[in-house]
Amino acid sequence: MTPGRYSGVENMFDPVKLAKDTEELVCKDVRKTYYRFRPSRFYGGISTGDCVGCCLRCAFCWSWRQVERPTKFGALHSPEDVASRLMSVATTSSFRQVRISGCEPTIGRVHLLKVLEFVPERYSFVLETNGILLGADKSYAEDLGRHSNVHVRVSLKGASEEEFSRLTGAVPEAFSLQLQALRNLVDAGVKVHPACMVSFSTPESIADLRNRLAKIVPSFADFEVEELILYPHVKARLKHLKVDYSPGHRPDSIPHEQI
Repeated sequence: MTPGRYSGVENMFDPVKLAKDTEELVCKDVRKTYYRFRPSRFYGGISTGDCVGCCLRCAFCWSWRQVERPTKFGALHSPEDVASRLMSVATTSSFRQVRISGCEPTIGRVHLLKVLEFVPERYSFVLETNGILLGADKSYAEDLGRHSNVHVRVSLKGASEEEFSRLTGAVPEAFSLQLQALRNLVDAGVKVHPACMVSFSTPESIADLRNRLAKIVPSFADFEVEELILYPHVKARLKHLKVDYSPGHRPDSIPHEQI
């Protein structure tokens, strides 16, 4: 079977529409559902809030349960409460960085922008996103640009339209929204860098992606390499979906440069 191919892509979906549908499930007024707040070793140490719900269905997702069944996990939190919890974890762990991770933090735009208002600028706020909504609406990137402490990590799901669709189940055209997100963020003056999951990619598609990224910003060609972390439930999911991959790493043997 071709690396990354699985049978779940026959009914491809529009991720922008799915984001709107998901927002109705995970957001209420300015509140959004989170299932935990924790310290994390990534970025040299960072306070992390894990939200639920996403607009993609990545075969390799480590939080796929919270993606596919978002109403079964967590509780609603106000923006002020989210910021307070993030800063509490940061203070306890002596971190100067905070982030929202787990699923897709850009779902619930009003909520996210309110959270940013409550995070003091002395904390670096890392926004990990698939970029779909930031690519679909330039004004969203411009709103983020009003916060000088924000750094966005756009995680590309594969190195091409075809790989993206195979891995996420979304229409291949949506891959361009991930690239457009990078353009929009750069135009808005937001600190940003691309990352790419390459465990399902070919050398040819990776080389082509580097060329495409260089046309946005030359330094983007040297993107952050993201490789599969084989948590037991992720490994079981990939086996069930009959997805081939290379390389992959056990959670206790992640390369230092990817932490």
